[in-house]
Amino acid sequence: MTTTTPVMQLPPGGQPRLTAGSWSIDPAQSDASFTATVVGRPVRGRLPLSGVVLITEPIEDLTTRLAARAGAVSTGSPVLDRLLAGPGFLDAAAYPEISFRSELLAWVPAGWRAVGRLQVKNAEHELACHLDLHLGGTRPDGSRASSSPAAGSSTPGG
Repeated sequence: MTTTTPVMQLPPGGQPRLTAGSWSIDPAQSDASFTATVVGRPVRGRLPLSGVVLITEPIEDLTTRLAARAGAVSTGSPVLDRLLAGPGFLDAAAYPEISFRSELLAWVPAGWRAVGRLQVKNAEHELACHLDLHLGGTRPDGSRASSSPAAGSSTPGG
């Protein structure tokens, strides 16, 4: 399977322009990072992402559909990973997928912000998240972009 990453151009003093088209998210290079409080202490983790981004004109109408396997949660601690994926938290056996569907994308001085719906354990939650885009790779038509391949990531926490 060929994965693609959008090409971004940043005009001086302006918002980045993304190349229109449908883009596949590479789970080997894309993740959602998070911070959760566990036993009163902050814990950082990540979930590999897969999905599709449809970049449109105007960019604010962009559509994002992202998914992560709940059992793939990674904090650097195998014990904590099993706890978070287990029935007391994500319950990955009963609810194997976490998904995000964007409703709005906006460029702010700190970068891209996506607003949408996060689905965890059959419950939907509103979510605003920061998107870090590391761009390059292959264009929607299959031609090579001029910059090197890289990854995209999403960090919940608006």
